[in-house]
Amino acid sequence: IVALFAVSLDLILGYTGIVSLGHAAFFGMGGYAAALFSKHFMPDPLLGLAFGVVCATALGAVASFTIQRGSDLTRLMVTLGIGLIMYELANKLDWLTGGADGLQGVIMGPVLGKWDFDIEGRVAAYYSLSVLLVLFFVARRIAHSPFGATLMAIRDNRLRAMAIGIPVTGRLFAVYTLAAAFAGAAGALLAQTTGFASLDLFDFHRSADLMLLLVVGGTGWLYGGVTGAIVFKLLQDVISAVTPQYWTFWLGLFLVVLVLVGRDRFFKPWTWIRRSKA
Repeated sequence: IVALFAVSLDLILGYTGIVSLGHAAFFGMGGYAAALFSKHFMPDPLLGLAFGVVCATALGAVASFTIQRGSDLTRLMVTLGIGLIMYELANKLDWLTGGADGLQGVIMGPVLGKWDFDIEGRVAAYYSLSVLLVLFFVARRIAHSPFGATLMAIRDNRLRAMAIGIPVTGRLFAVYTLAAAFAGAAGALLAQTTGFASLDLFDFHRSADLMLLLVVGGTGWLYGGVTGAIVFKLLQDVISAVTPQYWTFWLGLFLVVLVLVGRDRFFKPWTWIRRSKA
């Protein structure tokens, strides 16, 4: 789920260069939409997932107009504002979302009418992994298509892309909406597999954590989101088990060293010796 969420951000950060600190807005929208659909209409997981994706896509389409103009700092603040607005809306609409108490009592039906969600979480894990593989394949096909090439042209030089006839506004609208759909799918999966949706889905820390995942895994190649999610979560679990009180310090130190040394040199320390000899 975290890997899918990171892939969704990589679509806009790695391929268009747009930094977003409000990506949790789409994550939360997908989660709440899927939970509400399952609770009030139909508990089918796939239909709930589709409904969550549609709602997140609609929100992404509206939000995409806010990133068309302005500098990187402007976009950063605007996306952060969108995330905060969605958080406050979910908090105030307590008659619908449950407010600070969250949306409880979300019961999911069997996947494809055959596999019930078990206590061990195996069905939930396979279900989430299947969705990740399908959407990752879709994202990879898009990234390696002519559409993806135009996105990289916009990232490298927006003015030149406009000069050669690339519809920059339309491309940004499309990729931002697509990234919102992927983030909504991740949020829907989390709500479905946990049976609970809370304000934490919209919290700023989810957007910030995504940036850390892409710092670890790298941007602009999609695998970075998956790699970053695996490495970051493993480090988080291992360090917190070894030193429960100071795990955030050691994790922060790891990130600082990674940024200062560089990802390639950090994960390939033998290159340090070669460069020193040269």
